[in-house]
Amino acid sequence: MRKEEKSQLIDTLTEQLSNSNNIYITDISNLNVEVTSKLRRLCFKKDVKLIVVKNTLLRKAMERSGKDFSPLYGALKGATSIMLSEVNNGPAKLIKEFRKSSDKPILKGAYVEEMSFMGDQSLDMLVNIKSKNELIADIILALKSPAINVVSALQSGGHKLSGVLKTLSER
Repeated sequence: MRKEEKSQLIDTLTEQLSNSNNIYITDISNLNVEVTSKLRRLCFKKDVKLIVVKNTLLRKAMERSGKDFSPLYGALKGATSIMLSEVNNGPAKLIKEFRKSSDKPILKGAYVEEMSFMGDQSLDMLVNIKSKNELIADIILALKSPAINVVSALQSGGHKLSGVLKTLSER
């Protein structure tokens, strides 16, 4: 690769890292073409961008991005690919689902909503992190629940009151 091509690639990676709050560093080495194609198709379906990168270029892009990726620098060894997603737990769920049929990808590290996670042992924790939409739904449900209880209590009380009035009018 020429110096200009490397510089352009670093600029592209820097922009992608700057615009993404959820970055997963994985190892997909030693996967054959068929399995890699399945992984890429699954990533496409789940709106996860999968990019195979060189460690030195990724580190330079991380340093230029304006975010603190320093805890993840130790994960930049061996074959590296990154997964970018708008949903914070999307890549973790994808990895977990794909591992039912393959032993890879292996999670080397993750940067999720300004927090760094290291190692494959963090995968279960990352799967259980709620996405922004899930949190909004939980808050709406929590706010809606007391109102539903009040309305149902008023409605049931109204039926009882009308029943008592009807009984009294019949007598």
